[in-house]
Amino acid sequence: MSNEFKRTGLLASLCLTLLLSGCGNLKFWPFGGSSGTERSGRPANATQYVCKGGRNFYVHMLDNGNAAWVIYAEREFRLDKVESGAGMRYSNGIAELEFNGNQVSLHDGPSISVTDCKDSGK
Repeated sequence: MSNEFKRTGLLASLCLTLLLSGCGNLKFWPFGGSSGTERSGRPANATQYVCKGGRNFYVHMLDNGNAAWVIYAEREFRLDKVESGAGMRYSNGIAELEFNGNQVSLHDGPSISVTDCKDSGK
């Protein structure tokens, strides 16, 4: 019985060692850091808007203009078209993207508020 217990323990240790050695290249730290990937360049099928103060963001229209995918430096989110008196307005109940002529503004509570944005033409 003792030999069988030792053999089972040895086999379990060997399997665990082999399994964990395969995880050597995985990164489990979920909070970013120096190895984080940063977005570079313009996302496909998106329009870049450059705003006062040098801030910018991208918008990719979805569902034939009934929704907008906003790509900001820190995150991405979807906004659905809502009724508006003038221009076009998109919202998810928190964030709001408004097109009024060639002026665009994006507001998302205290974290994002950019106005006087224009299509960069790129």
